[in-house]
Amino acid sequence: MDKHIDLSYCCFEAFKVLAKNYLDLESHKLFARIENLLEETKMTPADVAENLMPKSAEEDGEACLVRLIKALEEAKVKAEEEAKAKSEEEAKVKAEEQEKLKVEKEKEANGKEDIEINGVVKENGEDSKHSGSNTNVVKENGDVSH
Repeated sequence: MDKHIDLSYCCFEAFKVLAKNYLDLESHKLFARIENLLEETKMTPADVAENLMPKSAEEDGEACLVRLIKALEEAKVKAEEEAKAKSEEEAKVKAEEQEKLKVEKEKEANGKEDIEINGVVKENGEDSKHSGSNTNVVKENGDVSH
C-alpha cells in the first residue's frame, strides 16, 4: 500500500543548523541570498543537507553554499513552470467546460425553436400529434372509432 507522507520544508533556521553541522559555518555573506530563496522555494531539509555536504576534501564551505543556491534557483524555476502549466491546464479545462455549456444551451434553444416553429411537442422522440387515418381513439364508453 502506498502512503503519502507530508514532510516539512526547510526554513532558514533549519538551514543554519545544517550549515553549522556540515560546514561549521555560523554566518556567511551568502546566507542572506539563501534565506530569500528558502522563503520563495520549497526544499526539504534532506535536499538542503545533500547540497551542503562537501563532495570532495578540496571543496570549501562557500562552494557548497553556491551549489545550494544553484539548486534552490533551479527548484524555484521548476516550481514556477509547474504552476504556469497547471494554471494553463485549468484555464483550458474551464474553457472546454464553457464551450460545452454554450453548445448545450444552443442545442436547448434550437430544440425550443423547433417546437415553436412546428407547433409539435415531442415526447420520447415521437410527435404527440398523430398523423394518419389509422389512429384509434377510445371514447369514454369503450367505443373505438376509426
